[in-house]
Amino acid sequence: MQKVIIRKAGRKGKGVFAARDFRKGEIVLRYQKSKVFKDNEVPKIWKGKFRYLDRIDRNKYMIMQPPERFINHSCEPNVFIKNWKIIAMKSIKKGDEIVFDYSINSDFSTSFKCRCGAANCRGVYSVSFFRLDKKLQKKYLPYLEAWFRRLHRKELAKLAKS
Repeated sequence: MQKVIIRKAGRKGKGVFAARDFRKGEIVLRYQKSKVFKDNEVPKIWKGKFRYLDRIDRNKYMIMQPPERFINHSCEPNVFIKNWKIIAMKSIKKGDEIVFDYSINSDFSTSFKCRCGAANCRGVYSVSFFRLDKKLQKKYLPYLEAWFRRLHRKELAKLAKS
């Protein structure tokens, strides 16, 4: 049985939608592993297709394959990514769009106007976990990848204690 489908997601372009119900904690998808690039190789090889890159370590990136490459950002995510798996943060109903917060596992200084349409949209999508409100950072702590925890051990320890 097909787990997800790719279809138009309004003004966001393509999106990924649940083809069946998912329980909290259930694996929605497994990342399809592809070639890994070091950060200095990315511009030479992919020429502007950065939106399909996913960071998998300090200076390592992977090109996301369909369907995961079409998962949109939301300030109200229903999945997170951990250990090459896309996992339900909460129950997801058949037909719901599969969305995650791109700020999780990210520490870049860039930000964009957010158009996710969530009821609690922050208005600005910051590409940095550390620019999120402290309350939201604490909420997202369990969803952080091991490589991100390793890179930011000191900052995360302070956050957990606060």
